[in-house]
Amino acid sequence: MDSGAAQRLARTKDGGGGADPSAPPCRPAGRFRSRRLPPTRHARLCVCARARGGGVGASAGGRDWSRAAMSAAVGGARRSQAFRLPGRHGYAAEFSPYLPGRLACAAAQYYGIAGCGTLAVLEQNETGISLFRSFDWNDGLFDVTWSENNEHVLVTSSGDGSLQIWDTAKPTGPLQVYKEHTQEVYSVDWSQTRGEQLVVSGSWDQTAKLWDPAVGRSLCTFEGHEGIIYSTIWSPHIPGCFASASGDQTLRIWDVKTPGVKIVIPGHQAEILSCDWCKYDENLLVTGAVDCSLKGWDLRNVRQPVFNLLGHTYAVRRVKFSPFHATLLASCSYDFTVRFWDFSKPNPLLETVEHHTEFTCGLDLSLHNRGQVADCAWDEFVKIYSPSCLVVPA
Repeated sequence: MDSGAAQRLARTKDGGGGADPSAPPCRPAGRFRSRRLPPTRHARLCVCARARGGGVGASAGGRDWSRAAMSAAVGGARRSQAFRLPGRHGYAAEFSPYLPGRLACAAAQYYGIAGCGTLAVLEQNETGISLFRSFDWNDGLFDVTWSENNEHVLVTSSGDGSLQIWDTAKPTGPLQVYKEHTQEVYSVDWSQTRGEQLVVSGSWDQTAKLWDPAVGRSLCTFEGHEGIIYSTIWSPHIPGCFASASGDQTLRIWDVKTPGVKIVIPGHQAEILSCDWCKYDENLLVTGAVDCSLKGWDLRNVRQPVFNLLGHTYAVRRVKFSPFHATLLASCSYDFTVRFWDFSKPNPLLETVEHHTEFTCGLDLSLHNRGQVADCAWDEFVKIYSPSCLVVPA
């Protein structure tokens, strides 16, 4: 970590360095704690860039959520709609599996280093994007997942080691709070197979935990990673099976019915920040890492990746397989771009969308509107759009 980053962290400890008096009273400005940062390129990239003053600042801590519809051919993307979350920096975006046009965004104040967090539930219509509900938490929110059995329920994960269950029909606070992780919870996912309603979380404490939302405590803890767990994702095919990606450079496959890890894949020679499961092939996963690459893995033979996608110029923050195309996927990165790929083609990069001015961290593809994508970034904007490569000709 360079001296500028160290100075910024020191300022956040004593409430200096531009604490915004108009920020929501989630945590007193003078009591901000600095977050422990691992000595990795991933963490240094995030904090050091902010310490050098690049990009937008953490201004406008007030609550005048604003809507801005945009019409521009940015990187080939069709008309996009944008919604600004002032003073909040986006970490995750996820479309509702039930309601077309409804989107959740998990965001953090002060880039997630200090301050509070907000869950924003947005609605899209012909005129733009509007705020449906918002919920504040007293630490940054880093991920969000929708319930698969209740259209109103969401789960978020936070920098204070807790998970929160929210109900948009009861906008008074979380229904439940689970706090068993000892460090930041960076990932949360709700199971997608029938016959089970389970949530898995991944944390900086190097563990993954299994939760039943009907039970007030974790059901099981999965240990084995030797670094921060950045991503946990359920298999959409195999009940009780999930994958985790970690700073220890491995992708691991787990079965909730057995205590130990099922498969360990040394996927990259760098921290792995994201993983996802193909919706059409139960044996295929993709990983995105600090080495700027995306790699595909066939669980029947993990000696070599089945594809290696290059093009990003900074760490890959999130990867998502398409729900409509077996060989298409999307990725977003700290290089401010979202890229779309078809790994079956000789030239797999289909399109690069450049419409953010900060690290792009959240990404999702709609299950309802074919070709529609949502993303969010540290520039305070959430965007919904249809890239040209996904638009089906009329």
